[in-house]
Amino acid sequence: MRIGLYPGTFDPITLGHIDIVKRACQLVDRLVIGVAINRDKGPLFTLEERVAMVEAECGALAREAGCEITAHPFENLLIDCARDVGAKVIIRGLRAVADFEYEFQMVGMNRKLDDTIDTVFLMAEADHQSIASKLVKEIARLGGDVSHFVTPSVERALAEKLRR
Repeated sequence: MRIGLYPGTFDPITLGHIDIVKRACQLVDRLVIGVAINRDKGPLFTLEERVAMVEAECGALAREAGCEITAHPFENLLIDCARDVGAKVIIRGLRAVADFEYEFQMVGMNRKLDDTIDTVFLMAEADHQSIASKLVKEIARLGGDVSHFVTPSVERALAEKLRR
């Protein structure tokens, strides 16, 4: 069984993330979506809320793609998380050249830590490439329309969270 790990904060999960999940399912039999705890980023949603959103948004995708998809919270090194879930490939989404420079460094470090785990870069469809969770949250906070960037259920979750 080919197992892949797609890590991120997913605060919140966007249409760009979902596009990468769809593409990753074409490469692996089981996709583990690693939901990073990452307290340093100060997430809007709790870990439990982010895991629930990932599970809700990816449930139908799993059935459509014939790929097992699970959400897995983690706080350890990415390479250790990959080992924990049995992944031999780490899936990373790229939006721009700036992403590549950071990701290039990460690949080098991860290869030094474990050269049996490869990293694959995927780009979302052109209309999803500019989507960033940070910007989606900012638009939502300022009362803008985020319906082009997230699913209706995530849009509702954002609205509810920001009303509090």
